Amino acid sequence: MARTATVTVPATSANLGPGYDSLGLALELRDHVTATLTDEPGVTVTIEGQGAGVLPTDESHLVAKTIIDACAVFGLEVTGLEISCQNAIPQGRGLGSSAAAIVAGLVLARELADAPATEDDLLQMANAIEGHPDNVAACLLGAMTIAWIEPDGLANAVSMNVHPDIFPLVAVPNIELSTEKARGLIPEQIPHVDAAFNVARSALLVASMIGDPTFLLEATDDCMHQTYRTKAYSESMTLVHALRTQGIAACISGAGPSVLALCNASNAQQAMEIVSTQGFTAIPVPIADQGAIVVPQPPQS
Repeated sequence: MARTATVTVPATSANLGPGYDSLGLALELRDHVTATLTDEPGVTVTIEGQGAGVLPTDESHLVAKTIIDACAVFGLEVTGLEISCQNAIPQGRGLGSSAAAIVAGLVLARELADAPATEDDLLQMANAIEGHPDNVAACLLGAMTIAWIEPDGLANAVSMNVHPDIFPLVAVPNIELSTEKARGLIPEQIPHVDAAFNVARSALLVASMIGDPTFLLEATDDCMHQTYRTKAYSESMTLVHALRTQGIAACISGAGPSVLALCNASNAQQAMEIVSTQGFTAIPVPIADQGAIVVPQPPQS
């Protein structure tokens, strides 16, 4: 009998301004992925929504590759695999689409193989694939996460609830930007004054996100990565400056080119209007308090 599992995974926004490669936020914009093991050899992937007609539909699809590799680690050899993706997360926009695919694949592999893998096990595997833990931690655990690498190279992360008065708004442009290209624009060495600036803002940002949002504008400022990447997303930085000039906490989402605005009840509508005038698609999206969620399968008749 074929074995089937379904998971939903949230979009994520990493960095949040100063927290480069460490801070992440899960957003209620979810991909739904169903995977079925079959006795018929081969891999087929069907895609609806974001990425349809663009992403591969064979074993090279990131979800498929992750499932096959993870199942091998869990001691299960995959003969045949059918995957159905209903994607809501924009591709190549700095909203964690690759992290979502990786986490979805790992969780599905755990379910299909009935493996006793813990969240920490999945985090290590996801970090090994992605190369940095910020997005995968938020996608796996939900809410706001702080992720870091231990001296032994293992990833670690903690998740915390966000203040209820914070209302995220994502501004999505029509262009894409690869994470590899964006990361390549940051110099290997950062001036001491810029590092100290970001350390202070990162600490303030955590306090603002979970305790007092009053300082969100100051807390989302950055000297470490956005300036160096400006030439890759000049229109996005123009939008960031336009929002911040009006007192709205805004930053580049992950590697970009999407923009994240952390609004409150009094400025959310103004943020929507500013985003719309700049030619971006404005998406108000709640914070996802839960990360990856396994959807129970209907009982078989």
